[in-house]
Amino acid sequence: MSWLKSILSISIIVGLSACGGGSDAGNGNSTTPTNDAINITSSAESAQQRLPCENATGEFCDLRIYQVMTESFVDGDSSFDYGAGYGTSHHNGDLQGIIDSLDYIKALGMNAIWLTPIFESIATNGQDEWTDKLDATGYFASNYFKIDPNFGTKALAEELVTKAHEKGLYVFFDGVFGHHKGNLVTSPKGLSPAGGSNPVDYTNSDTLAFYQEVAEYWTSELCLDGWRLDQAYQVPLSAWQQIHQTVKDASANNAKASKCQINGNQWGTLGYMVAEVWNGNSEIVASAYGSNSSPALPSAFDFNRRYALVQTLAVEESGSGDHDASTLTASWNDHNSYPDHAQANLMLGNHDLVRFGDLIQRGGLSHYWERHKAAFSYMAAYSGPITLYYGDEIGDEVANFAAQVDNSVCAAQGLCDDHVARSSAHIKGVTDGFTPSREQQALMDYVSQLMEVRQNNPALYQGSVQNLYADKDLLAVLKTTKEQQIVYLLNVSSDEKKVRLAADLLDDTRTLIDLITGAEIVIDIDHFEIAVSGLSGRLLLVK
Repeated sequence: MSWLKSILSISIIVGLSACGGGSDAGNGNSTTPTNDAINITSSAESAQQRLPCENATGEFCDLRIYQVMTESFVDGDSSFDYGAGYGTSHHNGDLQGIIDSLDYIKALGMNAIWLTPIFESIATNGQDEWTDKLDATGYFASNYFKIDPNFGTKALAEELVTKAHEKGLYVFFDGVFGHHKGNLVTSPKGLSPAGGSNPVDYTNSDTLAFYQEVAEYWTSELCLDGWRLDQAYQVPLSAWQQIHQTVKDASANNAKASKCQINGNQWGTLGYMVAEVWNGNSEIVASAYGSNSSPALPSAFDFNRRYALVQTLAVEESGSGDHDASTLTASWNDHNSYPDHAQANLMLGNHDLVRFGDLIQRGGLSHYWERHKAAFSYMAAYSGPITLYYGDEIGDEVANFAAQVDNSVCAAQGLCDDHVARSSAHIKGVTDGFTPSREQQALMDYVSQLMEVRQNNPALYQGSVQNLYADKDLLAVLKTTKEQQIVYLLNVSSDEKKVRLAADLLDDTRTLIDLITGAEIVIDIDHFEIAVSGLSGRLLLVK
């Protein structure tokens, strides 16, 4: 997507997120005794029951997606190179580099991959260096039915999807269905989108038919598992309803296709679609979700929750930060406005946002690695699908970024806010010359532990949410399914917090089990005494 779109979007979301700060909801009847222990004796509110992950429609809730920026990821084959692009990377990433990294992604505990666009972007005569850079992103395709030769071939794309499926990983392509390059190649059926190239004209039926053909073609050809949808607001809601149906129909056909069977499992049947609508909740509903009576897409990125998270543990791109933990209780309730089928997807960063590590830099904050772990613990406790941007699992950042960014020359330096995260991937065992530091390895191991815990404990990814307590420093949440309860505690201060949690707030229990360390906390008469280290989260299973 273009740098201009990203800058405009940041200016919109900053205003929305900055005014959603503190909330006194969550304090209830809880008090802080003089011995500095936080005494949680009553629940701040009843359970949040709207979340679709509690019912049969929540088939996507356990998605743990690893996002790859194709051109900046791993250079697996020197014969497939762009050599130009936005950001600081080598700009030589390709499909082979992703194939080479599949074992790493699987070991990290992820179960899906999202590739930024890999369709052909043919250069036009006389274009300048900035158009060359934009072509490398893939967000302005010239041929939706051909793999970009700078990334690889259709055969490599097929190999990538097949090998990912063999390892139990879903694969999602990036669908840019609202704009394209000016010299667009017609579809195999002879169709082209109508109107201008950015945005296209959906009042003409050929436009919808063209993008339905794109979605059906790749879903069927590769047994593809779904799509991420760029700038989804460019496409009318009625068109999304029909494109979504096209993908569901193709997925249903894949369920019967022998070519989609890998190791006894049928792939290409998921039909996941997640929209990018960089705006507030009402706009996300209007542009992506639709309503209970007229549903459109099943998922969209949770931008409001992302901004609340970085404002609390770092700063957002505008520099706003130092928000209370109670900011995160308010954001749980943001989902009340969503229709029943909506399954919001939480990310910490992506290719258009500043990396979390660089936002810690921008805020001039200490405890770099602890802040990363705390943020990932919150993602692990999120009801709904989650997305991890490559490199965040090792705390990647651009050294001295906060001090050297200059908006007058940032594009040439690769340091603008909307593309600084497009740095070269450092994949253990794949990237030559890269050995993770002790801190990087520890963070990577922690992420892997969290993802395994999340996978094995459905209350984390599909449980109802009940805010037990929130103040400036501490958030206490109860996650519940019919079979399981988990207490999530997040300490956003740098000091240890002691919590006294009344046992009668939980199901009949005498023990809490820390899902990361295995440590047991035994009931003390009628409550649990829990220590939460500074800038950390704890996931405690009610046993």
